[in-house]
Amino acid sequence: MEKKIALLFAGQGAQSVGMGRDLAAHHPAAGDLFQQADQILGRSLSGIAWNGPLEELTKTSNCQPALYVHGLACLAALRNVAGDFRVEAAAGLSLGEWTAHAAAGTFSFATGLKLVETRGRLMDAACAATAGAMAAMIGADESTVRSLAADTDVDVANINAPGQIVISGESAKVELAVSLAKEHGIRRATLLNVAGAYHSRLMNSAYDALDEPLLEAELQVPRFPVISNVTGEQVVALPDIRSTLREQVTSTVRWSECMENLLSRGCDLFIELGPGEVLAGLLRRVRKDVDVISVSDPASVHACVEKLRAL
Repeated sequence: MEKKIALLFAGQGAQSVGMGRDLAAHHPAAGDLFQQADQILGRSLSGIAWNGPLEELTKTSNCQPALYVHGLACLAALRNVAGDFRVEAAAGLSLGEWTAHAAAGTFSFATGLKLVETRGRLMDAACAATAGAMAAMIGADESTVRSLAADTDVDVANINAPGQIVISGESAKVELAVSLAKEHGIRRATLLNVAGAYHSRLMNSAYDALDEPLLEAELQVPRFPVISNVTGEQVVALPDIRSTLREQVTSTVRWSECMENLLSRGCDLFIELGPGEVLAGLLRRVRKDVDVISVSDPASVHACVEKLRAL
């Protein structure tokens, strides 16, 4: 029986210096996307992705477009060798949802790249204008973390997997939440090394400013379902796609629900596109025996092609 393939696209935090360099050297289709990105943006995004320094790549305004290009370059390399295999559905973690929409044809590569760069720049500005922080809550359910968040006036930023939830907000309030976590029965709470309070009310300025660029962007109905971080469900209508992509910068990323949705659709082969294997690890926390392969460089492209050919 034919496998139902789901594509997963990496989010901010997965970046690493050198990402895409070997891919571009071995696969012209991937290299072409990096070249196009440099021309569209009028700067050497490929140079930052390939050569760093890490501090420069980690800046939200560089990191988000670099991950977007890299995810689509991985897919281009894969399709160039394996052919135009059928995709059942896709999802992406935070920034990765925009990459998923580009893969589904919701907007063109260039349109998506410009939107993502704008998103990164606006979120950078929001970080600079606020004193924000994030912390991971390990070994707690959503209701427990929401209770702690309400008590300390912070937001629930990510529900990544069972027992892994992230809070976000003003630094002092997040630090207070970390100090009170054990009293709420949370096994471990750890501050994250991030530039600001993503997916919280501290990103409101970015939310407001994204309205016009999204309204002006040309969108099409996706060729395959893309699952929304905001709802955990497929979003089809173009006004809904615009609104959920905008809401995403301040809303909870319901990643665990996104994975449950893909599993409920019968997806039984997951391909993670982007640096590292973060999404594969989170998915295995949702379903231990899931078939997932991570693609980020020529060797992993080859391994994935071999897997697809064996189906």
